[in-house]
Amino acid sequence: MEHQLPTLVVQGRRMVTPRIVELELSADDGAMLPEFSAGSHIDIVLGDGLERSYSLLNDPSETHRYVVAVLREADSRGGSIAMHDAVRVGDRLAASAPINNFPLNEAGERHILIAGGVGITPILAMARRLAAIGAEFTLHYCARTREEAAYVEEVEALAGRRLSLHPDGGDISRGLDAAGLLKSRPPAAHVYVCGPAGLIRAVREATRDWPKGTVHYELFRGSEEDIALRSADRQFEIELARTGKTLTVPADKSILEILRAEGIKIKTLCKEGVCGTCRVGLISGGVDHRDEVLTDSERESFIQVCVSRALPGEKLVLDL
Repeated sequence: MEHQLPTLVVQGRRMVTPRIVELELSADDGAMLPEFSAGSHIDIVLGDGLERSYSLLNDPSETHRYVVAVLREADSRGGSIAMHDAVRVGDRLAASAPINNFPLNEAGERHILIAGGVGITPILAMARRLAAIGAEFTLHYCARTREEAAYVEEVEALAGRRLSLHPDGGDISRGLDAAGLLKSRPPAAHVYVCGPAGLIRAVREATRDWPKGTVHYELFRGSEEDIALRSADRQFEIELARTGKTLTVPADKSILEILRAEGIKIKTLCKEGVCGTCRVGLISGGVDHRDEVLTDSERESFIQVCVSRALPGEKLVLDL
C-alpha cells in the first residue's frame, strides 16, 4: 500500500443505525494524523489481504482522529462483514494516508450537496467544511426512512433550513426529484452527489448541460448498475506500446483481466472504477470511460482498465 500510515487503533465503535457501524480511529502512538480535506477517504487493510476504501466523515479540521461509517451489505465481498463482525475497540489496522478523488471546489459560490444512504459520509464532511467557511450550500439527504438516515440529527443541527430530507420508503419514485431540482443551474453552482448508482445516474442526467467540472460524484460502494450512457460491450483490441503487442479484449472480459492473463501486474482495489488504483497511461484511441474517478482532463491521458472499454471501432494504445 502506497503512503501507508502508522498503525491506526480503533478507539470507538458504535451503531449509528441498525446496519451502519461507526469506527473512530487514531494513531497507535497518539501522534497527530495527516490532515485531510472534505471528500477524502482512506484505504483500510482487513483480513486475508482485503483493502477497502472508506470516506472520512468527521470535521476536516481534526487531526487527532479519523471517523468512518460502514454499511453492512447483504452481498458483501468481505469488506463490510469484516468491519461489522471482526473489528472491535482496541484493534489495530493498517491504512493509507487520506486520498481525495472527490474534492470540494471552494471557489464555487453555491454548493448543492446530495447524499443517498451511507453516501452521507463524505457529504457530511463537506457540509462541515462549507459551514466553517461560511459558504452557501443546500443539502438533500435521501434515505428509505428517517430511522435509517445515519447522522440525521447531526445533519439537521449543522444544516438547519438548508437541509431537505427525502425519505422514499423504498420507492425511488417518491424520493428526490433530481430533474426538477437541477433543471437550471444557479450562478457559479457546483453539485456533489454520493450514494447508490441510480441516484448518481439521475443527477448526471439532470446536469448534462452544466459546464464541465461543476458536477462531482462518488459511489459509496461498487455497483453493476449503469451509471452513464454507455456503448454496448463488444470485442475490441488494445496495443501495448512498449512491446508493440496487440491483444484482443472479448465482450465478456475487462482490459484488466486480459493484461493479467498476459502476466502484466496491475494494482487494483475495487475493480469497479471507483478507487482510481488501476490507472494506465493512454496514448491513443477512443475510450468509453466508465470510471467514477478521472477528471475530464485526465481522461485524455489515462484509462481505468478495470471497467473502461474502447468505443465502437476503436483500438486503444496503452502505455505498457
